[in-house]
Amino acid sequence: MEIDAFNDLLTDQGQALLAELREFKPGEELAVATRLRKSHPAPLVTAAIGQARLRQRARAKFGPDADAMYFTPDGVEQATRRSVADWRAERFAALGVRRLADLCCGIGGDAIALARAGVHVLAVDRDPLTCAVAAANAAALGLTELIEVREADVTEVDVTGYDAVFTDPARRTDRGRVFDPEAYSPPLSWAVEAARRTPFGALKVAPGIPHELVPDGAEAEWVSDHGEVKEAVLWFGTNATAPHRATLLPGPHSLTGGHLPDPATGPVGRYLYEPDGAVIRAHQVAEVAQQVEGRLIDPKIAYVTSDRLLPTPYAQAYELTDVLPYNAKKLKALLKERRVGTVVIKKRGVSVTPEELRRQLKPSGPNELTVILARTDGGPLMMLGQPAA
Repeated sequence: MEIDAFNDLLTDQGQALLAELREFKPGEELAVATRLRKSHPAPLVTAAIGQARLRQRARAKFGPDADAMYFTPDGVEQATRRSVADWRAERFAALGVRRLADLCCGIGGDAIALARAGVHVLAVDRDPLTCAVAAANAAALGLTELIEVREADVTEVDVTGYDAVFTDPARRTDRGRVFDPEAYSPPLSWAVEAARRTPFGALKVAPGIPHELVPDGAEAEWVSDHGEVKEAVLWFGTNATAPHRATLLPGPHSLTGGHLPDPATGPVGRYLYEPDGAVIRAHQVAEVAQQVEGRLIDPKIAYVTSDRLLPTPYAQAYELTDVLPYNAKKLKALLKERRVGTVVIKKRGVSVTPEELRRQLKPSGPNELTVILARTDGGPLMMLGQPAA
């Protein structure tokens, strides 16, 4: 979408079209476009239909706000989910941040959350269309007094006088994801330096960042939302006593640590605990094992077992009924015997595709069962049970 076409959406005619298209169905696109082009310019109709599609996609991230906001295709995909942006904004506000430079602001998702937390934001991006979208979003949500959008190269922005810097470097190119942090735009090393120019700083990185690349003095936080790891952030100036933090949303629940040695291993007990992905990324399985008085079933597999049920928000507990060497035929026979028609298959460290295994098992019946497959030193196991209350 060109910036002129986007600006046309902000006119009265464009706004009327967007309102009309709010609930249109993608399968009706051709008929809707044909009808609307009889009374509206074709480029405006194309832009409005495109924007309506993006708003529908964005509802998963932004909820009801999406219907008032504006997006680009990359912006929908790369923008921070609202729940995660709200959590980060709360952390900044709790640190006493009142003025923040949001570098590589994109469509303004983080700037919106920060402004709602009472922070004055300078939102910077070098792309003219992206800046226009960010400014339109601030206006649409009534936040223009707290958000200043500036089109500029972030490496040339003076952050003197700001309490904090937040940087979200581009981690994609035309060829796909970038895995080398120094190939981010701007590079990790520059973003770290920028984060240290103000009393507080935060830098968004890929969740899979190797721990050895976390700079000295930084607090590394992994955030998951409804069990799905969404991002990792390097924090500066927080004076954290532990190097790692795993935050689970909703909640929030934050587990700090990173100092404990690896847990001991031992036989599978009555309960199996599956740590949240953020906990695993933060290398805090040992903290969960300590909480549930547990042990690992294998030194390289992030399943914790215990003889006690000790609820924790950082892991899903399962009460086991069977622990057997993995055998697909035996499993199929057990499911048939117990009239199991709904099977949840989880696995770690075994070369089994859950979808293919489910086809082999051909489950049928009114009952449900969770099957957990895992590698151990004694060979692959299949553990059968149910989520514990």
